[in-house]
Amino acid sequence: MDYKEHIAIVENWPKEGIQFKDITPLMDNGPAFKSAVDDIVDYAKDKEIDIVVGPEARGFIVGCPVSYALEIGFAPVRKEGKLPRETIKVDYGLEYGSDILTIHKDAIKPGQRVMIVDDLLATGGTIEATINLVEQLGGVVAGCAFLIELTYLDGRSKLDGYDVLTLMQY
Repeated sequence: MDYKEHIAIVENWPKEGIQFKDITPLMDNGPAFKSAVDDIVDYAKDKEIDIVVGPEARGFIVGCPVSYALEIGFAPVRKEGKLPRETIKVDYGLEYGSDILTIHKDAIKPGQRVMIVDDLLATGGTIEATINLVEQLGGVVAGCAFLIELTYLDGRSKLDGYDVLTLMQY
């Protein structure tokens, strides 16, 4: 399926000069969204994944149906102050600034095979931070899957040594 047919390009959002890739039309189209999730599930099947991890918020949108289809758990990665129990944290760089990501300290058990799922690979800062959190807890990152990759931002270079799937590239 050509998923790009279901992506809206929004000029100058969230700020001047940015060409935002809006996934909501893909999510709006049941067969297209199911196909995208199924493609990520197919990618994960031979990786012996124990748990899916997704950074907020769009990583939840894609990661939760993937974990459901694989019949495994999902662990959220959230901004500081959003998780209610003991967490670990890491500072990270964004396309538009910096922030702090956290995960529950007991979300990943040592040796668990993890797939990180998000909507977008841009500069790679969010995923690099998510990998850092998973590995601090002793998890093994078996793969990373994204709906979209912005190749011109070279985020993939931060994922050297990791298996990466992207369904669309811009």
